[in-house]
Amino acid sequence: MTGPMTGPMTVMPPASRIEDLRRQSRRPALAPAPPGAVSLAMGEPDFPTPAPVIEAAAAALRAGHTHYADQKGLPELRAALASRLPGRPGRAWTADDIVVTHGATAALAAVVLAMIGPGDRVVVPEPAYSLYADLVVLAGGTVDFVPLAADLHWDLDALAAALPGAAMMIFSNPSNPTGIVHREQELKALGDLLDGSDTLVVSDEAYHRLVYPGHVMTSALEVDSLRDRTVYVQTFSKTYAMTGWRVGYLTGPREVVDATAHVHRTHNGSLNTAVQHAALAALDLPDGVVDAMVERYRRRRELVVGRLSGVPGLRLVPPEGAFYGFLRYDAGLPSEAVARELAERKVLVRAGAEYGPSGEGHVRISFAASEDDLRTGLARIVRHLGGGRC
Repeated sequence: MTGPMTGPMTVMPPASRIEDLRRQSRRPALAPAPPGAVSLAMGEPDFPTPAPVIEAAAAALRAGHTHYADQKGLPELRAALASRLPGRPGRAWTADDIVVTHGATAALAAVVLAMIGPGDRVVVPEPAYSLYADLVVLAGGTVDFVPLAADLHWDLDALAAALPGAAMMIFSNPSNPTGIVHREQELKALGDLLDGSDTLVVSDEAYHRLVYPGHVMTSALEVDSLRDRTVYVQTFSKTYAMTGWRVGYLTGPREVVDATAHVHRTHNGSLNTAVQHAALAALDLPDGVVDAMVERYRRRRELVVGRLSGVPGLRLVPPEGAFYGFLRYDAGLPSEAVARELAERKVLVRAGAEYGPSGEGHVRISFAASEDDLRTGLARIVRHLGGGRC
C-alpha cells in the first residue's frame, strides 16, 4: 500500500505489544556449545532416529508421497494413533478425534489460540515449560502461575484457590523442567477440583515413555473425571528421537479438536507427507528400541543423582521421569547470572527463572547428553556452585 508522496507503508504491531511479548518470554534461543564446552541445556535426545523410520521416509519419497496430505493428518496415521489411546467407556477413539501437528509445539499453539482470548485466565503450575505462558500471552490471555509444593508435585490447596473461573489449566506430565511424574491420585484430585466447571485441561505428555523405576505414568485420559475435559498433546520427538522431524498430535473433546484443526491448518497447512509415513513406521518399532533408550536415560539419571547428592549448597529432587534435573543452589545470584557464569566455565544449562517465578534459584540440567559430557559438565557445576559459592 502506498500513500501520496510517502512511498511504501510499513504496518507494524504496536511497540507496546512487541515489548510485552519480549518481557513475558524468558525462552532464549540456544546456540550450539562452543569449542571446549559441553551442553546440558538441550531437551533433545542425543540418540539417532531409528533406522526403520529413516528408511520409511525415503521409501515414501521414492513412492511419490510428495504432495499435500489431509490437513488433519494422514487418515492411516490418525487411525493408528487413535487405536493406541487409552480406552474410554461407551465410545471408541477414531481417526476423526486426532489432529497431526507440526510437533507438540504447534499442537499447544493451536489449542491455546483456538480456545483462549483476551481476558481469559489460564492456570499454569510452575516451574513449567515456558512455552505455555508465552502462548497464553500471545493469545491475549492472562497467566495465573501456581507454585508447586516442596516435593515439586502439585500444591492442591493452591490449585483449589486458583482454578475457579479459569478457562484452562496447562501442565506437562512427566514434567519439564522438574522431572516429576504426577501421580494418579493427583490427577484424580484435580478432577475433583474441576467438577462442575468448564475449565479445559491441556495435558502435555511428551515424556510419557520416560519414567523411571518406582514411578508410574498415568495419562489424564485414563482418569474418568478428566477425560472429557482434557486435550491430550503428544509428540514423536522424545520417545523416538525424532525432534527434527516435527511430528506431534492432539486429541480431546470433538468441538475442541475441530477448533484446533482449523487453527492449525490456518497457521501451518498440512504436515510433510513423507514424514507422516515415517511416523507410522515409528509406531511399528519393537518396544525394545524405545526401552533401550530409556535404559540409557535411567543410567544417566543415576549418574546425575549420584554426583549431585550430598554436595553442600546444592539440592536436587531426584527426577521421576523425563530427562531433566531441576537443581537448586544456595548461591545468592539470579539464575540467569548463574547460567552465564556456568557458560563461562564451559557448561551450558538453562536458567530456572525461564520456567516461572518459583524457578529462581535453580538451573535445569538435561541428561539427554552423553555420559562423558554429563561427567564433565556436572564436575564443572559442582566446582562452581558447590558449597554455595559463586
